[in-house]
This record gives sequence, C-alpha cells and structure tokens, in this order.
Amino acid sequence: MRKKSHTLEKTIEISSWVVTIILLIKFVPRNRIREAHLTFSFKQIITWLFGLLVVEKKLISYPYRLFFKKSNKSSFTFEYFVYPALCSFFNLYYPHNKAIFIKLLYYSFYSSIITVFEAYAFKYTDLIKYNRWTWYWSFLTIWLTNYLSRIYYIWFFKDKFDNQKL
Repeated sequence: MRKKSHTLEKTIEISSWVVTIILLIKFVPRNRIREAHLTFSFKQIITWLFGLLVVEKKLISYPYRLFFKKSNKSSFTFEYFVYPALCSFFNLYYPHNKAIFIKLLYYSFYSSIITVFEAYAFKYTDLIKYNRWTWYWSFLTIWLTNYLSRIYYIWFFKDKFDNQKL
C-alpha cells in the first residue's frame, strides 16, 4: 500500500505560515507590537491548554501535522500560530467605540472565518478530524477565547480603557 503524500495538507500549512507572517508584518503597527504580542501570547496559553484537552479526550484529532508529530498531538500551526495571530488582529482592530450590535458582529465575523476554514479542512483534508466534535463547538470556543483575550487585553491595558465598556 502506497503512503499518501499529503501535498494539499503541506501546501495549506506552509501557506498558512507565510500568509500569517505577511499579515503580521503588514497589519501590526509598529507602535502596537506590544499589544499584539500580549494577545498572541495569551491566546497561545488558552489554545495550548484547550487544544491538548480536546485532543487527549479524543474529541478532535489531527491526522496530518507538519511540525512536532511525535511530541504533540495538536496542530502546532493552527493552535499556536494562526489562531493567536488572528486573535492579535481581533484585539488590535476591535471596534471599542461602536454599538454592541457591531461588537457582536465583530466577534461573530472572526469566529466564523476560522470556523469556515476549519470546516473546509475537516471536509477536504487530513488536517483535522472531528471525532466527537462539530463546527458549532469550534465557533463557540473561538468566540469564547476571543472574549477571554479581550477581557485580558482590557485588564492589561486598563489605563487606555478606563471609562470604556467591553
């Protein structure tokens, strides 16, 4: 039996790294690198804990991983790089002076983008497999972790947000 080459999976992972790096360089203003780094690191902590939990409970599996195949069962590319980078953008460009409806749309937009790409990866690749998981659990957990990162971001930069609401 011939081993599958996983060309599509390799292309997606490498492209994810390249595109994410380019986006970080282009859209993180120099004067806000500290803010981006804070939310990136905070999201990494959350995704590391939660990602390991769902993999160890066999809710999700990652049949093909480009990095750390023997040391970690979760997806290094997405759990530790892409999601945290997107969370940095989420916080940097958050519409804090807008109406609650706009803020809810913003949360839903970011959660939806990631969920749609994950659903595509689930359906057409070996990057992720849902064992006892569905797309709406992904949407909810991404939404929740973005909310937690927003709370942490506001707490950490409280001087900047003294009289503003979440």
